[in-house]
Amino acid sequence: MNSLPSRRQFLSTLALAPFAARGQDAPGFPPTRKITRGPGFHWFAYYDKLQFSPDNRFVLSNKVNFEHRSPTADDVIEVGMVDLQEGDKWIPLGKSNAWCWQQGCMLQWIPGTQSKVIWNDREKDKFVSHVLDVKTMEKHTLPFPIYALSPNGKEGVSCDFSRVADCRPGYGYAGIKDRFFDEMAPEGSGVTHVNLETGVEKLIVSHKTLANTGPVMENHPDSKHHAYHLLVGPDGKRFIMLHRWTQPKGGHLTRLITANMDGSDLRIVIPNGYASHFIWRDATHILSQAKNWLGNTDWGDFLFEDKDSGIVEEIGHGILDKAGHLTYLHNNEWILNDTYAQGVRRIQTPHLYHIASKKRIDLGHFVQPPEYKGEWRCDSHPRSSRDEKLVCIDAPDGANGRQLFLINIDGLMT
Repeated sequence: MNSLPSRRQFLSTLALAPFAARGQDAPGFPPTRKITRGPGFHWFAYYDKLQFSPDNRFVLSNKVNFEHRSPTADDVIEVGMVDLQEGDKWIPLGKSNAWCWQQGCMLQWIPGTQSKVIWNDREKDKFVSHVLDVKTMEKHTLPFPIYALSPNGKEGVSCDFSRVADCRPGYGYAGIKDRFFDEMAPEGSGVTHVNLETGVEKLIVSHKTLANTGPVMENHPDSKHHAYHLLVGPDGKRFIMLHRWTQPKGGHLTRLITANMDGSDLRIVIPNGYASHFIWRDATHILSQAKNWLGNTDWGDFLFEDKDSGIVEEIGHGILDKAGHLTYLHNNEWILNDTYAQGVRRIQTPHLYHIASKKRIDLGHFVQPPEYKGEWRCDSHPRSSRDEKLVCIDAPDGANGRQLFLINIDGLMT
């Protein structure tokens, strides 16, 4: 891979005029440009994966030929990357038959490598993952799917995607039925440890263990237990999971639990059933959206210590969005976040938040038409480049459907 162009050349390509997806009535946002185009619809999905290459030249993306319905077992997407140095050229890398709208196929750069990516797929009756070197195009397949990778790039954690598809439509994969469909808390499935070097997968925390650990409020005889939303800590020693169980009248309750990479030392950080988006701040602290803490009966962004009920403080009350997708930037002094569709125009607003000064900087207004709803909504899920100078989001672009947009934040975090 070639080196990036000069900073001046690169920034000159970012200075584009406002366009309809941002909203014409909101001047003053940083330069933004669309980096994917039809035919086809593009999106990356979740916010806690490495989307940018180490040199920030290539941006990973999924590509699909339809919108506004659930994926079926026969729907195949293309995975590829955008070359920011060569006119946003689309480079195909492969295909996937194991994906969902909200989290794609877990496409991501493997930490610690310069040119290797990984994504999930389905081969016959088994979910697998492919590792590809985008420089040599050498590829090999691992006998398990991945969810979250360790910073060492050698191991990770995964979940039962068939179970998730049954319990939480929109986050699992079609094509393989849950082996334990009739069991509420099966002992044979749950969170697994995966070794990318040896190809070995091992069950480390079962759904039965989760259902029997600590108080589980409103745990009914027909509550189905499942675990997903996994994320390994920055030192690679522990990981987060959301433990969810369904409710008779619909919906679910959620606990945020951490564990060692071998599944030991379970800690119920948020035990009250109300936990949502989260991110590691450092190896011992987690920023998570939660409810009913510190006298706040509404949802908010709370900093927790990695221990049972380890509340520290609320962050950004009334300023930092309480339902967005969170990432720490700039030595943990800033938070990158977004909003869901708000108001009559259904505007989503990616934003930066400075913790010390409580200053918020909105990065744009992106309209989400009403047909983007439920499972196939298009959350912006902001992702930062490695050098923290660019943000990439997913957003609808009128008749062009969902596409990738690049926002230049260079100089904003001063």
